[in-house]
Amino acid sequence: MAETKRRGRMWLGALIAAVVVLGVGSYWFQPWKLWRDETVSEALPGAAAPRQPSAAASAGGAASGAPAAGPQTLAQGTLISHEHSTTGTAKLIRLADGSRTLRLENLDTSNGPDLRVWLTDAPVKEGVAGWRVFDDGKYVSLGKLKGNKGDQNYEIPADVNLADYSSVTIWCDRFDVSFGAAALTSA
Repeated sequence: MAETKRRGRMWLGALIAAVVVLGVGSYWFQPWKLWRDETVSEALPGAAAPRQPSAAASAGGAASGAPAAGPQTLAQGTLISHEHSTTGTAKLIRLADGSRTLRLENLDTSNGPDLRVWLTDAPVKEGVAGWRVFDDGKYVSLGKLKGNKGDQNYEIPADVNLADYSSVTIWCDRFDVSFGAAALTSA
């Protein structure tokens, strides 16, 4: 009888441990994200906002009243796959107001836990050699990935010197691995 009680406690302990491990593992890996896509369809900020002529132009003054220059692509690159299949285009864009944004167009990658969008100084390498290089040097996080599919914009802080960065990565902060990346070349 004592042996039966001891076995029962061992099984109960093993069951409790298995539930805890399963719970922690589910939280850490978030496997449900592999089957759930999040699509984002953002327009380029300020691209469609018409500018009103200034009062001086309306009164026949020297101001031209012409619309401000539209968005200008400064650099761009094509996303390549790393840990997960990734496609799309990354563009660094100066908006009419002088602010800058990183635009991901036609993004298609896997969903995952704790995905970030980074500007980095690392070279983009194909295959496994490129999976873990982006946190070795200089990088700036532009925030969490808004969705694993579609078109989306990430504001670049004014104090970021774009000349210091040559690539973009979709970075999984949880596992320190790149899902995909693009080398940026001047437009």
